[in-house]
Amino acid sequence: MAHENSTQPLISDLRQAVSDIKHAIVVSQGRALRMISGQQLSLYFGIGLYVSEHSRATNWGTGAIDAISEQLKREMPGLRGFSSESIKKMRTFAEYWVQYINRSAVTTELPSAEKCSPLTSEIQVDTFTLAKWSPLTTEIQRDDFLGISFSHHMEILHKTKDIQQVLYIIHQTVQHQWSTRQLREAIPAILKAEQPQAAVSNFASTMPTTRQAIKAIDMFKDNYTLDFINVEDIAEDYETVDERVIEKEIVRNIKTFVMTFGHDFCYIGNQYPLETFGEEQFPDLLFFNRELNALVVIELKIGKFKPAYLGQLSNYMQTLDDKIRKPHENPTIGIVLCKEMNRAFAEYAVRDYTKPMGVATYRTLDDMPESLRTSLPNIDDMAKLL
Repeated sequence: MAHENSTQPLISDLRQAVSDIKHAIVVSQGRALRMISGQQLSLYFGIGLYVSEHSRATNWGTGAIDAISEQLKREMPGLRGFSSESIKKMRTFAEYWVQYINRSAVTTELPSAEKCSPLTSEIQVDTFTLAKWSPLTTEIQRDDFLGISFSHHMEILHKTKDIQQVLYIIHQTVQHQWSTRQLREAIPAILKAEQPQAAVSNFASTMPTTRQAIKAIDMFKDNYTLDFINVEDIAEDYETVDERVIEKEIVRNIKTFVMTFGHDFCYIGNQYPLETFGEEQFPDLLFFNRELNALVVIELKIGKFKPAYLGQLSNYMQTLDDKIRKPHENPTIGIVLCKEMNRAFAEYAVRDYTKPMGVATYRTLDDMPESLRTSLPNIDDMAKLL
């Protein structure tokens, strides 16, 4: 049997390691019928930590993982997913994510059959389903994390270790329901694209509190991928593609749009009727955000950003604050969503407005690279998933 080198681990250590890992596997398999996605990730995380703690220390030889894998195969015929390479992947997975988990909630020891009851073992391997994420990493969405398989996670970690890129790719994988093959094909295009940054805004100087400003800055990004809109297809039904066409496609796919825009958005309406001194106004899209406790009005533009759009948006916001906003709610937030912008120019234009507003851009399916477009599910498949 080939080992990493001739150094051999202590026989007693090997036997104990095989016994501990086998026991954790049996406990996890016993819950298979009611297993949620986090159970497998929890098991692999626990084994990865256990292997990391021992293999990085001096009490195991460098051939230990190969020997453990071979012994597991002998003692558990038919066991799959525990080759030496797979166990090393579990170690990589655990060593990466342990820094984002409360250390008090995890252990580097797997409970052996002699040491504890099945209930205790069950708790130990349920790190992701029972433990809380570190308060320092609240941007991690547990539902996203648990929504993809271990194979998906390793595809991502094989390509990047940057936490923001990792989280972004995880979210895209969940949103588009990519298979591991589709994910593998999509990652290069995602990493080549500019990573999301905050929308151009004046939130820092106009929001009621610093806490609210930070929330808003973190929530609204500078670019949104509206990949459920294919201008090439809808152009067949319309002589020209204008803001109303894009708006209708968004409304028709409102669930997908809300998922793209973020959490806690409640859709109120489109072309929402407002009236002031006999003058009628019709904002394109109106939402309420529970986290910000504020109305969010979005004005869609098919072309490049123009400063006049901010004036139009400001009038909508004034009327909404005066006539629609409830006394306990925060001031309305406005977003101009346009096809393109000169970021420096938009920052210059928005800075003197006293109402909280921002400028962001969007791209539709026909703007995306061909390799990425072909990996996305079609609209009908997405509708069925939703």
